[in-house]
Amino acid sequence: MRIEDYGLIGNTITSALVGRDGSIDWLCLPTFDAGACFAALLGDARNGCWKIAPPGDGYIATRAYRERTAILETNFECERGSFTVIDFMPPPDTQRDRVDVIRMVRCDRGRVAVHSRLVMRFDYGHVIPWVQKCDVGIIAIAGPDAIQFQSEVELRGEDMTTRADFKLKAGEARAFCLTWFPSHLPVPKPLNAKRALRATERWWKRWTSQAEELDLWNEAVMRSLITLKAATFSPTGAILAAPTTSLPEQIGGERNWDYRYCWIRDSTLLLYALLVSGFQDEARDWRRWLLRAAAGEPSKLQIMYGLRGERRLTEWTIPWLAGYENSLPVRIGNAAHVQLQLDVYGELMDTLHVARRFKLGAPAEAWQLQKQLVAFVAQAWDKPDYGIWEVRGPPQHFTHSKVMSWVAIDRAIQSVEKFRLRGPVKEWRRLRNAIHADICENGYSRRKQCFTRIYGGEELDASLLLIAQCGLVEPDDPRFINTVEAIERELKVDGLVRRYRAHRLEDGVTGSDSAFLACSFWLVDALILINRYDDALALFEHLLELRNDLGLLAEEYDARARRQLGNFPQAFSHIALINSAHNLVSHRAPAKDRAK
Repeated sequence: MRIEDYGLIGNTITSALVGRDGSIDWLCLPTFDAGACFAALLGDARNGCWKIAPPGDGYIATRAYRERTAILETNFECERGSFTVIDFMPPPDTQRDRVDVIRMVRCDRGRVAVHSRLVMRFDYGHVIPWVQKCDVGIIAIAGPDAIQFQSEVELRGEDMTTRADFKLKAGEARAFCLTWFPSHLPVPKPLNAKRALRATERWWKRWTSQAEELDLWNEAVMRSLITLKAATFSPTGAILAAPTTSLPEQIGGERNWDYRYCWIRDSTLLLYALLVSGFQDEARDWRRWLLRAAAGEPSKLQIMYGLRGERRLTEWTIPWLAGYENSLPVRIGNAAHVQLQLDVYGELMDTLHVARRFKLGAPAEAWQLQKQLVAFVAQAWDKPDYGIWEVRGPPQHFTHSKVMSWVAIDRAIQSVEKFRLRGPVKEWRRLRNAIHADICENGYSRRKQCFTRIYGGEELDASLLLIAQCGLVEPDDPRFINTVEAIERELKVDGLVRRYRAHRLEDGVTGSDSAFLACSFWLVDALILINRYDDALALFEHLLELRNDLGLLAEEYDARARRQLGNFPQAFSHIALINSAHNLVSHRAPAKDRAK
C-alpha cells in the first residue's frame, strides 16, 4: 500500500499504523522506540502484521476516525453485507506494564464472513515467539517480550500464524485484544473491550475539549493536534518527529531515516502550535523535557534526543528487512545526533524565551543554562556546520545556521530587557550586530538580490523563508521579499516547495527528494508576512488537499506521482499546518508574534 493508505492509532506510549485493507503493519512494543512486533511495513507479512478483513478481494473499504478521537473505524462493504472494524489503543493508566491494542468487529448489515490473520514477530520481524494456548486465547513469549492475545472466536495455528474465520449477522460483534507485557511478570487481567472503547472515547473527547476553535479549517487543525498527542510520549512529555523509521524520501532510494526521536529544532514552532491551540499543559511538559534533555555541557548539545532524553542514538541497519518498496537501507538509530548544527542553539533559546512570554514558568537554572549556551555560540557561530537538513557531506557555512546563531544572542538580550534577568548585554549587543552584518555580507547574493543557502553560494534553501519570522529582517525588507520570490521560482515543483535542489548539490546521500511539506507551509507564512494573503490562502488550501482521507500528512509529497513520501505521520508537517492556519485567521498568529 501507499504510505497515505495508513491510519494512526496510539495511546501516548506507542502507536500503530493500520492499512486501508485492515492490516496493522507497524507496531513497536512497548514504546515508540522499541523493536517492532509488526514490521510488514518495511518487509512483508512474514515480518509481522495483524489483518482483519473479508476473505478474498471482493469488498470496498472506507474509513474514518470517530469525531475528535484517535479511534479508527474501517467499513468493509461485501456482497452479502457489511462490517466495521473498530481499532484503538486505550490510554495508559497507573499500570504501566501493559500495552493494549483492541480490535472490535461489528456486523452492520446482512451476514458476513471475517478472516483474522495474526503474525507476531519481535525485534523488527526477526524473532518468532513461542506460542501456547490459554483460557482467553494464546500467549506468545520471546526473551523480555510477551503478548496475550484475547479472542472471542476460535483460533487455530498454521505455519507460524494465528488465524480465525468466523461469520456474523447484523447486530453481532466480536472483539480481539492484543496485550503486551514483560515476560517475567504475571499475565495481565483481560480487558472488557466495550468498556475500554467507551473509556478511550471519553478520554480523547475530554482532551480535545480544551482546544481553541478556529472559524476555518477547524477539523484539519484538530486532526493535526490529535496526531501530535498520539505522537507524545506521556511519561516524559516528549513529542517525537514520527512513529516510523526508514519510510523513503525517494522510492528505491537511500534517504531513509529513523524519526522516532525528538528534534530540538522543532521546539519553537511546536510550542507555538500547542500554545495558540490552548494546550498549555502539553507545552509546559515539552518545555520541561527540553530542559532535561539539554542539561549538560553546551558544546555537547545534540540536535535530537531519545524519548527520555537519551543521547546515544547509534545508527545501524537491519539486513533482514527488504525496505518499503525495496528502499534500502532500513535504519535504526540516527547518526546525525552527533553532528554540530548551530541552528539548534537558536531554537532552544527561542523556545525558552517564548515559554517565559507565555508564562509557562522556568526554573532559575534554565537561565544559567541559557547563558552557557550563549557563551558557546559566541565562540562557535562562525564555524561551518551540517545545517538544518543534516547533510552527510562536508560541513559548510549555512546561512540559516548563522541566522539562528543571531537568534540565540537576540533572545538572550530580550530576556534581560523584558524579564530583568542578568547578563552582559553590552557584549551581547556587539556580538548580535557582528553576526547580523556577517550574514548580510556573506549570506546575501548581490547578483541574485536575495539570501542564499551557504555563504558565497548562489543556491537557495527553503529555511530562508524563516528569516523574517525569526526577526533578522523586517517582513517588508526588499531582501526578504526577493528571497521569497526567488524560492518560488527555483524551489517550487508543481506548486510545492523543496528544501533545496538536492540533485545539484553534494549532501552526502545519493538520489533526490520530493517537496517538503513543512517548507510549503513556511511559504504560506512568508506570503502572509509580505502581504500576499490571497496567494498564501490558495497554497494553504492546496496543501490541505494533499492530506489523506484521514487528514494525515507524511514528511514529503511527490506531486508527479501524486503520493506521500517519508516518515508518517510527520509531526513537523502537522505543526506547520496548525501554525499556518492560525497565521491566516487567528489574532494569535505565531509568525507575526515571533517576528516581533
